[in-house]
Parts: sequence; C-alpha cells; structure tokens
Amino acid sequence: MARKPQDIDTELQSLMTRAKALKAKRIVQLGELIVATGTDTLDPDVLAGLLLHGGIEARTEKTREGYRANGAAFFQRRGTRKAKDAAAPSGEKSETGGGDDPAR
Repeated sequence: MARKPQDIDTELQSLMTRAKALKAKRIVQLGELIVATGTDTLDPDVLAGLLLHGGIEARTEKTREGYRANGAAFFQRRGTRKAKDAAAPSGEKSETGGGDDPAR
C-alpha cells in the first residue's frame, strides 16, 4: 500500500505561524518583566544601558549565578505577595500593601 503524501507546505506554514506567536508572546513577557521590576519608569536610554551593562557582566559564570539568585528571590517574593493578597478578605489589604498595584 502506498502512503498518503504529507502536505509539507501546510506543515511549514503552521510551524511558521506558531513561531511568530511564540516570538510575540516572548516580547510581551519581557515587557511584563520590565513593568514588574519597576524599571519601566527609567528612561529608555538608561534601561538600554542597564541591560547592556548587565549583559556584559553576565558573561562570567559567577556573576550569572548571582543574577540568577536575585531573580529567583524576586519571583519568590512576588508569589508570596500574590498569595497573601488573595487570602485577604475582599476590600482589605494584606500587610504587604495589597491593592491593584501592577508594579508588584
């Protein structure tokens, strides 16, 4: 029996569409990270310089590990705050400040 031929063009188009969607999602997540860390208040030139400087420094494994530890601690603090805010009765703020502050 002969196999049914695959529609390679359709599969490639599907993969390209998915790749575009993933790239767009990545850009959105990077923007959300900038807002969450509060660096959206910096001038774009300052933010670009900060990222370039960090990128240069992160070339050493020791520095990368330090950055990684700081980043992990940041996300753990954010998760703890969200859990406490969700546990607070509606209309009240937890002792972390609560509210609808998107910068947290």
